Amino acid sequence: MTDSNISELWPLVWQASYETLYMVAITLTLGGVLGLLLGLALYVTRRGGLYASRTANVVLNVLVNFFRPIPFVIFIAAVQPLARVVVGTGIGNPAIIFALTIAAMFGISRIVEQNLVTIDPGVIEAARSVGASRAHIVRTVVIPEALGPLVLGYTFVFVAIVDMTAIAGVVGGGGLGNFALQYGFRQFDAVVTWTAVIIIVALVQVGQLAGNTVARRLLRR
Repeated sequence: MTDSNISELWPLVWQASYETLYMVAITLTLGGVLGLLLGLALYVTRRGGLYASRTANVVLNVLVNFFRPIPFVIFIAAVQPLARVVVGTGIGNPAIIFALTIAAMFGISRIVEQNLVTIDPGVIEAARSVGASRAHIVRTVVIPEALGPLVLGYTFVFVAIVDMTAIAGVVGGGGLGNFALQYGFRQFDAVVTWTAVIIIVALVQVGQLAGNTVARRLLRR
């Protein structure tokens, strides 16, 4: 393949870009919600937490610590049988989105917990002193107090998910990473490879800028 062939591949470039954005959006939405819930559970079950439970906290920590360190390329293979049960296939974009979502959930949960523990305990005690229920405190005090740092945390996760989509080709998925591998690296075409790299970098820069802007505004409130 020659450098000039990049002009013939633009339809595939846009298709791969769409697939990457689609995988990232679905993963960040599903993994973000599940990770937030799991992170909240880790926080509220800590010693002195709103729903303090040593047993529950130990179980949740073991669960997160077991799955979180697994390299993603190995994690894909490990959850493939479960993906077949849940999404009906162990290959393609549905399988990679499933694996991404589970991996993101465990990663986000720890980020959520670490941001929530920085909340001033006095704020929570003040809410409890006026008779607010524990669930009400979580909704109206805990999450709003940590919203700015949480946005920064989710921005970091967005960048990580974009990186992880590059491995989609392992299970027959699409995206810019797979495009760069098939039409760039394997064909010794540096222009195709760097086209994909530049688009990925641009996506990351836009996401990082948006996250930083939102977080800055929230922190100034």
